[in-house]
Amino acid sequence: MEIIPVVPRGWCQGVVRAIQIAKNTAANHPNEKITMLGMIVHNRYVVDACTELGITCLDDPNRTRLQMLEKIDSGIVIFTAHGVSDEVRRRAKEKGLLIADATCVDVQKTHKLIEEHSRNGYVLYIGRKKHPETEGISDISDHIFVIQDIDDLNSLPQDLSPVWITTQTTISALDCNDLMQACKNKYPDAVSDIEICNATLIRQKAVQNLKNIDVLIVVGDPCSNNSRQLLKIGLRSGIKKGFLLESASQLNKEMFADADRVAVTSGSSTPDRLTSDVIKTLQKYAETGILDICSKLSGPVL
Repeated sequence: MEIIPVVPRGWCQGVVRAIQIAKNTAANHPNEKITMLGMIVHNRYVVDACTELGITCLDDPNRTRLQMLEKIDSGIVIFTAHGVSDEVRRRAKEKGLLIADATCVDVQKTHKLIEEHSRNGYVLYIGRKKHPETEGISDISDHIFVIQDIDDLNSLPQDLSPVWITTQTTISALDCNDLMQACKNKYPDAVSDIEICNATLIRQKAVQNLKNIDVLIVVGDPCSNNSRQLLKIGLRSGIKKGFLLESASQLNKEMFADADRVAVTSGSSTPDRLTSDVIKTLQKYAETGILDICSKLSGPVL
């Protein structure tokens, strides 16, 4: 069995920057209460590592960032890589909280563009409705409409004008293209800009270009949108079997039974150590036929 590590994979610069901000905040304020407003990035191992640094993660999928913020009364609040709305920023300042802003620079760029276009027109934002990045975007203006599927587009009035179409930074390029074309068909005069970040695009393209692969292993957290999209793209590109794993501990022989070529990649929020452990475990199995699963990581996550 041949193991093919996909390149590029793993942490992007936005994730590296966010984690470094969290680490610096903990190091520079050892006696302060520090709270992350949501997961710093969508990976529980990274969140656990931040917890070991003394940072509390406040996350609730049923509450908005603004609602969760009301539970923080003092200290420092870390805004995650996904960004927050201006209302969340204002409220944090009203509460007297110090802010450590880890918003990805690509998300910041998209925020600014959407603010400009929504002042004098309407924005169709192709993205996942319950994703924190989408939440921060949709609160900018009531001229923004989130398009997750074709039904969302069909529900909009025909007479919107002018219209600008853009995207979540971590959405699947394949899904984006289909919805983008549907938006243009409904609003022929609309202007569009795909804002999927380059790190996401090149990781998706690397998976899409894989040839003669029997099994695709994506290492990533189940709540990581970019990790799920990598798996989805692999399957849509012709790979027959694929699995999303958090770590090597979830590997089992049935996943790659009778497989000749197994490709391994990881989402942009996945620590390199997790992916390395998966690759090493598979390589050892390919050489010896022994699947030696270790329940503990072979090194630090951060």
